[in-house]
Amino acid sequence: MALSKIDVANMVTGATPVANGGTGLTSGTTNQFLKFTGSTTLASAADNAGLSVARQFRLTSNFSGSAQPIASNWEEADTDGYGGIGTISESSGIYSFGATGIYFIEFRALHQFDQADDYTNIIIQTTTDNSSYDTAAITNIGLDGQYHHFGTASFIFDVTNVSTHKVRFTVNGANGSNSTKGNTAENQTAVTFIRLGDT
Repeated sequence: MALSKIDVANMVTGATPVANGGTGLTSGTTNQFLKFTGSTTLASAADNAGLSVARQFRLTSNFSGSAQPIASNWEEADTDGYGGIGTISESSGIYSFGATGIYFIEFRALHQFDQADDYTNIIIQTTTDNSSYDTAAITNIGLDGQYHHFGTASFIFDVTNVSTHKVRFTVNGANGSNSTKGNTAENQTAVTFIRLGDT
C-alpha cells in the first residue's frame, strides 16, 4: 500500500520533534537565532554576533589637582556624528552597566603641567561588591619639556552582576596646580566602553 503525504501544516499541532524532522520549537523571538545544544534538540538564543554596547563619555570642563574619583562634569559624547549602542549609565562619577558581559574600558586623559619634574597618574578603579574599589589599571604621565600630555589606561572587566560590578576614574599627581582638560565639544579627557561578548 502506497503511503500518502501528510499535510504537516494543517494536521500537526505543537512542535515537531527533531527526530521527525522538526526543530523542537514552536516560535522564535526577534533578534534571536537557533543553536545546536549538543544533543538532538535546538534552542533559541540571543544574537550576539555583533557588539551590543559601545559608549563614550567625556569631561566637559577643566579641573585642577587630584580627583578620586572624578565625580562631576561628565557627559555622553553628543557632537560630530557620535553614535552609541547599548546602555552605560553614570552617576557622580560611578559607571554602571546595563548588561552583563566582558567589557573593554579605556580612560584617556589630557593633562596640563605647570612646572618641570612633575607627574600625574591616570587610574581605572573597579568594584565587584558595589563598595570597595581597587586599582585595575594605571598610567603615569610625566613632564619632559612639553606642558600638555595624554595618558591612556585600559582594562578588560568581567561584569557578572550589573548591581555589584561598577567602575570609576581617578587622576592624582604631585602638584595641585596641574590641570586635567575637558571640553563639551570634543573628547579631550574621555572614557570608552565596548562590550566584547558574554561573560
